[in-house]
Amino acid sequence: MKRSLRRALWAGAVVALTVAAVPVTTAFGAGTVTTTFTKAQDWGTGHEAKVTVTNGSSATVATWRIEFDLPSGTTITSAWDADVTSSGSHYVAVKKSWAGSLAPGASFSWGYNGSGAYKAPLNCTINGVACGGGTTPPTTTPPTTTPPTTTPPTTPPTTPPPTTNPPNPGGKKIVGYFAEWGVYGRNYHVKNIQTSGSAAKLTHILYAFGNTTGGRCAIGDSYADYEKAYTAAESVDGVADTWDQPLRGSFNQLRKLKQLNPHLKVIWSFGGWTWSGGFTQAAQNPAAFAESCYNLVEDPRWADVFDGIDVDWEYPNACGLSCDTSGPNAFKNVISALRSRFGSSALVTAAITADGSNGGKIDATDYAGAIGNLNWLMPMTYDYFGAFAAQGPTAPHSPLTSYTGIPQQGFNSDAAIQKLKSKGIPANKLLLGIGFYGRGWTGVTQAAPGGSATGAAPGTYEAGIEDYKVLKNTCPATGTVGGTAYAKCGSNWWSYDTPSTINGKMTYANNQGLGGAFFWELSGDTSNGELIGAIKGGLG
Repeated sequence: MKRSLRRALWAGAVVALTVAAVPVTTAFGAGTVTTTFTKAQDWGTGHEAKVTVTNGSSATVATWRIEFDLPSGTTITSAWDADVTSSGSHYVAVKKSWAGSLAPGASFSWGYNGSGAYKAPLNCTINGVACGGGTTPPTTTPPTTTPPTTTPPTTPPTTPPPTTNPPNPGGKKIVGYFAEWGVYGRNYHVKNIQTSGSAAKLTHILYAFGNTTGGRCAIGDSYADYEKAYTAAESVDGVADTWDQPLRGSFNQLRKLKQLNPHLKVIWSFGGWTWSGGFTQAAQNPAAFAESCYNLVEDPRWADVFDGIDVDWEYPNACGLSCDTSGPNAFKNVISALRSRFGSSALVTAAITADGSNGGKIDATDYAGAIGNLNWLMPMTYDYFGAFAAQGPTAPHSPLTSYTGIPQQGFNSDAAIQKLKSKGIPANKLLLGIGFYGRGWTGVTQAAPGGSATGAAPGTYEAGIEDYKVLKNTCPATGTVGGTAYAKCGSNWWSYDTPSTINGKMTYANNQGLGGAFFWELSGDTSNGELIGAIKGGLG
């Protein structure tokens, strides 16, 4: 399966998590700019710290640089949302280029994982002024001192002990898709969620996809799901599968991941672009569909792995890969049946169209009628434009807002969010969608959006699509439009989100009172979770 089989709208998203209050806090100040180190988690042999820089001055702070020492027995093993270098026990943390300036009164958080129990840093300075005793306010220009060149490890320990202090209880959702077929050509496995540091930042994983054949929930890929044997090196906890164990594959790896990250929930997603056709038959007998789904998700072999079910119907009472004419009530009837069968404690969620145009796909279905039985809705605010329109015009596939020259009105994230809110869906039950990939054209001569093209740009796995982790190096962003980034490299034109544009989108999500963000999908991020770190840092 490929990502193009995943989505389309046109046929026919370090988690600045709100952590539980921990009384261990160390604050330093330089003038009226303060830096606060907070123990987020501590499991004895390791810990997570949150560092917050707050601008209490009346002037914008363009950059910041924090220097500190860590006491004997603790070292930083990975960091996110700041560039951290070290020389022995001395550390330097510098603002990321994408983070932007700190306005008066604004704060920015970054974080790190460390070995050993949490210990407050020593000898802290910020922008060259002694943190504890300086009175000179920081300047708006960066210091000229060259930081040390020794870089700490970029990945956390692969098997940290479980923590009993889960991040983000009841707070913003950070939900990421894990694609079952990624274990093949992409060589992306559940272990990568742990080694990238993403597991600690996620609140929920969506396992994609289960099938909906014959109006019933069915296994998508039995080999990837529960048969594939993992070696010790490939396994989340470093323990190899045996030939006779009752559960292997990604399901068993997800079980191990949850054991290491007790805060993490896993939801089994059914449908998607390829397998949504079965929902039409499911809508004819929602109770029977719900019963089949419950029996599959709660199969005794893996019942402890999954915390609920996600419906990814593309699209009820509208056209996707196939067309559905079940009527505007079909979706809410299916959701009602699932909630009745799974009960009030299970998670029941849905990924839906983000077509905010007048008379478009959102208008075709009574999504508001279903919201009472859903924990949240995920409008897929990406894939609006792409090389499926081979001649262009070039346009960003995930614009946050409209812009002059956008090819279709209503095809932007804000239009979808506002339409859903206007129908009575609570903002805190809406998550903003982020793509961890770009879409591109070739044969393009115009650098600005709106140019003509001859076809899809080459991609590693599929023409017209490329992962962020590749594009950031092969075609770095040179411009922004509609709140997202684009670049022209040779005759290829790409659009994708960067940490900087994700930060802007998370500001939007916060301002709109949204419940968080979700993204497609984990393997598109860098090996140290750069994009998920931006989501976490931006949600605050």
